[in-house]
Amino acid sequence: MPVSLATVYNTLHQFTEAGLIRVLAIESAKTYFDTNISDHHHFFVEGRNEVLDIPISNLQIGNLPHAPEGMEIAHVDVIIRLREKKRS
Repeated sequence: MPVSLATVYNTLHQFTEAGLIRVLAIESAKTYFDTNISDHHHFFVEGRNEVLDIPISNLQIGNLPHAPEGMEIAHVDVIIRLREKKRS
């Protein structure tokens, strides 16, 4: 029995709400889901649409702005875009 794309996305969003995966906002035209829910950041390889993990220990983030009154920062996502070097 074939599974509809809507069923797949509904399931992925339920997994997201349950904290089993997280959505990566890299491009507006595509959605990426990450099964690694630990604190970490990402490389995005342009032209290949490939996402690679960056361990949190390899990147330090400082000088974040204060959250508005009554709010707190829940998570900081860093996406570093890569592309292949142009050959000389």
